[in-house]
Amino acid sequence: MELISPMVIIILGCLALFLLLQRKNLRRPPCIKGWIPWIGVGLEFGKAPLEFIEKARIKYGPIFTVFAMGNRMTFVTEEEGINVFLKSKKVDFEQAVQNLVYRTASIPKNVFLALHEKLYIMLKGKMGTVNLHQFAGQLTEELHEQLESLGTHGTMDLNNLVRHLLYPVTVNMLFNKSLFPTNKKKIKEFHQHFQAYDEDFEYGSQLPESLLRNWSKSKKWLLELLEKNIPNIKACTSAKDNSMALLQATVDIVETVASKENSPSYGLLLLWASLSNVIPVAFWTLAYVLSHPDVYRAIMEGISSVFGTAGKRKIKVSEDDLEKLLLIKWCVLETIRLRAPGVITRKVVEPVEILNYIIPSGDLLMLSPFWLHRNPKYFPEPELFKPERWKKANLEKHCFLDCFMAFGGGKFRCPGRWFALLEIQMCIILMLYKYDCSLLDPLPKQSSLHLVGVPQPEGQCRIEYKQRI
Repeated sequence: MELISPMVIIILGCLALFLLLQRKNLRRPPCIKGWIPWIGVGLEFGKAPLEFIEKARIKYGPIFTVFAMGNRMTFVTEEEGINVFLKSKKVDFEQAVQNLVYRTASIPKNVFLALHEKLYIMLKGKMGTVNLHQFAGQLTEELHEQLESLGTHGTMDLNNLVRHLLYPVTVNMLFNKSLFPTNKKKIKEFHQHFQAYDEDFEYGSQLPESLLRNWSKSKKWLLELLEKNIPNIKACTSAKDNSMALLQATVDIVETVASKENSPSYGLLLLWASLSNVIPVAFWTLAYVLSHPDVYRAIMEGISSVFGTAGKRKIKVSEDDLEKLLLIKWCVLETIRLRAPGVITRKVVEPVEILNYIIPSGDLLMLSPFWLHRNPKYFPEPELFKPERWKKANLEKHCFLDCFMAFGGGKFRCPGRWFALLEIQMCIILMLYKYDCSLLDPLPKQSSLHLVGVPQPEGQCRIEYKQRI
């Protein structure tokens, strides 16, 4: 009996602990685990992640967990979960994205955590609404220069046309004219490497570089380009107002807090952030506008009322002009609603309660702007392109519609959102003022392979353009 009693006590203790853990787990959201260790449902999830998320929501309810590639991702889809995602101190943005930043831009964790808030405040200040007027004149000049190179008429894939226009414009505006190449061979090389880096960015954030040879090669090429040009960028200031380019201001902060070895990495992160979303949004906006003749007609009437008969004249676009052309801004925002990122994320740093469930620390808390924007409770007739729905937004006070999450939310909302909106609006105005445009292909479907960033189109969408006389 003396030997049995301790054994019985141990067994009962283990059973009690097991039941306690089971009870605790009962308060966790439903978990889709799969049967493969570490991988979980990663293979199934990776085939079509957006579809997987929506099917899981329908089956399991407004909150559920997906286990894939060693990560527990808990998705929230209704108000209570959204409020926790945006406001709770128990979830953290920086810790959620740190591994992504390290894998894609080679920025160590300690450097990222030391610099992130300082850089965010600087970017938010330089690119905020108060300073937008400083960009309008140069944006107009840069866009005119690129439009000239299109000639009087032609046919192109719309995505390539937008890249042709906005790659150099954005780099020249935010970095320095010395960074973007000027001869055709080097321009082609830049396009190839940035597109390769951008297209596999999400895979690069999850997998070892040794498994992504082409992506790794393009990452290295871009880092070397930035490293070569940073000394020149640091030495330059604007001849007009003695202001620094955005990359120059970034480098100054990086080298003050960390070291110059990290400057190219931050340059790469800034390059990706400034190009990866503005290009597809500009593509989708033009595609939607040209696919809706009534919207296209109304936009052209507005442009003519502000600038006169469209044609060859090199017009200047001011912020006051944009205020008279609100339909264009509505079209951009409606496009972003329909083509929002698949997910945004936070990391749970302390157990947090949502809808009577306990989300354990270590989980990634996920919110899908793509599906949130398709909830008819927040956006009636969600699948339709309806720019007029944005009449209800208080854009004069820089407020969007409720539950519009394309730019994130909370403390670290996208600092470049106002510049991006300005750039896309001006691109559309100048393009449609100069050229009579028409799509030669139906509006394409969007790719469902990626969750990070604005979805790319699937397949070709050609545009025919002719200079107005």
